[in-house]
Amino acid sequence: MNIKDTLIAALVPIFLGFGFVVAKPAFESFPPILLMGIRFMFAASILIWWFPIPKGYLKKIFIASLIANTLQYSITYTGLNLIDASAAVLLVQTEVPFGVIFAYFMLKEKPTIRALVGISVAFIGVYILTGSPNLDGKFIGIALTILGSAIWALGQVIVKPLSKEINPLALVAWLAIFSGPILIGISALIDGNTINYLTEASLNHWMIAFYIGFIMQPITYGCFYYVLKNNPLYKVLPVVTMGIPPTGLLAAIFLLGEKPTSELFIGGGIIIIGVIMIVFTKTKKGKESK
Repeated sequence: MNIKDTLIAALVPIFLGFGFVVAKPAFESFPPILLMGIRFMFAASILIWWFPIPKGYLKKIFIASLIANTLQYSITYTGLNLIDASAAVLLVQTEVPFGVIFAYFMLKEKPTIRALVGISVAFIGVYILTGSPNLDGKFIGIALTILGSAIWALGQVIVKPLSKEINPLALVAWLAIFSGPILIGISALIDGNTINYLTEASLNHWMIAFYIGFIMQPITYGCFYYVLKNNPLYKVLPVVTMGIPPTGLLAAIFLLGEKPTSELFIGGGIIIIGVIMIVFTKTKKGKESK
């Protein structure tokens, strides 16, 4: 990627890593799926008025929204609700190796040997990280977080062709307008008492919903889809995700008071090494891809 695209991509983890962690306290007022529904409704409410209906693409956007937004966020944030945020921000780094795998099979973006080794290293890190005492008895949360990461990577592979045809913010808006009502409906069926959750939520938790919906969602995914439009997925994902661990860990430690274990730091470090091996790989022409 060129310098401009790299800097734009670097904005994503700053907002996303912080938002991923601060969303956790809001689960005290909102079930995870409901919070995600509110997030997308907020994002759609400020963006939808600026962009016309992308005629000819609605079916594809709807399908993408079911996978990249509805399914993925339901699973990932349910997993986050079950484990420490500090562990979750490291486990979601598996989006990168999963993204390389899906991009190869679906977009024919061929990874290098170094990238394949990086994938193996990253999953070794996951194995070590899951041995942390903080994650004892939390297999379901771990599995859901990793599964959500895989689905997120799959969703971005599906979204990538759309990002070449549709304005990035328009894509964020129309993905959100489909996902929001569906997520709120799913939450109503699973969690019930939707009106009570909305009316009894604390002001602080509504402020979190405001941040992830009105600020984080438009900025992070607007930047992400802008960069994705002109760059291979396996180059974009690592730049976007590498900044999430430091941002997320700092937020988890200082805002949530979490105390990451040595296994978490060692496993997380190995995951990041694997991610670095993927992002700083070589193209067929032998040039370093940055």
